[in-house]
Amino acid sequence: MNIDLTAMPATIDLLHAGLGAIALVFFILFLVKGGNKTAAPAETQAEMPAAPEAAAKPQPVSQLKSTSPDAALQLLALLQQEARFIDFVQEDLTGFSDADVGAAARVVHEGGQKVLKEYFSLEAVRDEQEESRITLPEGFDATTVRLTGNVVGQAPFNGTLVHRGWKVAEVKLPKLAEGHDTHIVAAAEVEL
Repeated sequence: MNIDLTAMPATIDLLHAGLGAIALVFFILFLVKGGNKTAAPAETQAEMPAAPEAAAKPQPVSQLKSTSPDAALQLLALLQQEARFIDFVQEDLTGFSDADVGAAARVVHEGGQKVLKEYFSLEAVRDEQEESRITLPEGFDATTVRLTGNVVGQAPFNGTLVHRGWKVAEVKLPKLAEGHDTHIVAAAEVEL
């Protein structure tokens, strides 16, 4: 499948605009909530009775790091500033025509694209062309490749590259001033 990413659609239908907005919301929620999971404290783990076979083997302790939601909130603020993202997603679109939604989605798309280009350096995970046949050797990095379809057996796996994937090579978010409240992603505006 070859997709020309430089081609601009004449219109954007409501379904695709909504799907794009929902995907971005889930990404931001993942960034905000995903990093707040921490391992149970040692006291809690010690109180839980271990299964007999588990007691015989030493269990590795999972080390999950705690993250702050500041970077995700900063990204959300930038998307609001440049793309009016929150305004678009919070708007009830049922009374608008597909053409009106498409025009609004174009603003969100252009602003979102500007934020990505300015603050992130993105690279493809795989170098091969999409729709080409590839082989994943034994021990391939499962965090960079998701297997789909009829996944049976063990590597090496032969399949078709459906999507090259994305990875962030560099993040260049602006530095935050001391005491800046990142929870305010768009200040209220009062015209005098």
